[in-house]
Amino acid sequence: MDALTPREIVQELDKYIVGQDNAKRAVAIALRNRWRRQQLPPELRDEVAPKNIIMIGPTGVGKTEIARRLATLARSPFLKVEASKFTEVGYVGRDVESMIRDLMELGKNIVQQEEMERVRARAAEVAEERLLDLLLPHPPLSTRGEGQMMLDDLGQQQYQKTREKFRQYLHDGKLDERFVEMEVQDNAFPMIEVVSGSGIEDVGIHVKDMLGNLCPQRKKRRKAKVPEALQLLLQEEAQKLIDMDSVIKEAIQRVQESGIIFLDELDKIAGRERSAGPDVSREGVQRDLLPIVEGSTVNTKYGMVKTDHILFIAAGAFHVAKPSDLIPEMQGRFPIRVELQ
Repeated sequence: MDALTPREIVQELDKYIVGQDNAKRAVAIALRNRWRRQQLPPELRDEVAPKNIIMIGPTGVGKTEIARRLATLARSPFLKVEASKFTEVGYVGRDVESMIRDLMELGKNIVQQEEMERVRARAAEVAEERLLDLLLPHPPLSTRGEGQMMLDDLGQQQYQKTREKFRQYLHDGKLDERFVEMEVQDNAFPMIEVVSGSGIEDVGIHVKDMLGNLCPQRKKRRKAKVPEALQLLLQEEAQKLIDMDSVIKEAIQRVQESGIIFLDELDKIAGRERSAGPDVSREGVQRDLLPIVEGSTVNTKYGMVKTDHILFIAAGAFHVAKPSDLIPEMQGRFPIRVELQ
């Protein structure tokens, strides 16, 4: 990112999206400003708030695509949510804070994947040795006497030669059709269904983890072809080499500093209440969204996440409602508006 100017970011977006120059320019400047903010001294960094954007245009003009390509370019945790899925606290529906939890989950997965790539070479070596142990079990060692020990030494040499031969077969793909029996972790978890209204979601955050810690990890035996077994062992060994505490710390940092939330269908929650019924909570949803967009701290199962510097890109057709139908505080939090053709 440090090498790309707004003009170059627009050129990258031009490869995927035709036209819409104003929208591309707005998001390119917003992305560059985030990078510039991260170059400031820490005491000044917190003073710079992100300039959130509203994209206005009919369906299919590229609003979502611009945001998605932008996130790919910045390698940022990116989440697309529909504002119409949320409801005011007290009504049955999704709690607005759940989008921060989802974004945190995505951020954790991104960092974990990067760490797995980093330790892949070491994990591959260990996984290969474990697979060879399954294909060719080690002969038992004996210490009965000097003569017996000599035979054992010869046996060990022979075993090592055979093992190297099997290693070569493995690399050449000659063992791909062979099955091995191995122990894998049993991920079966008792189904627990919690039916609740919004606002109760955070109560159940730790329930699964807590029950998982109470129940011992069970293993089950299964048969798998050699390539699949190698992949399973590789995943298992990579997990052992990763320090999950540092992964979560890095993920929280990345979500707070460079997370992007694309809030689609914002026009569906605009407009004043005219009647009771399904539209009753429109303004309430805006009021619930407001603290998150302004900057608050949300409790997730990985720890507290601040939303002060998450970039919000909202979009909507606005063919019935207008941006001016949003509550004034919400309008103030989206200072940049671009119309798409």
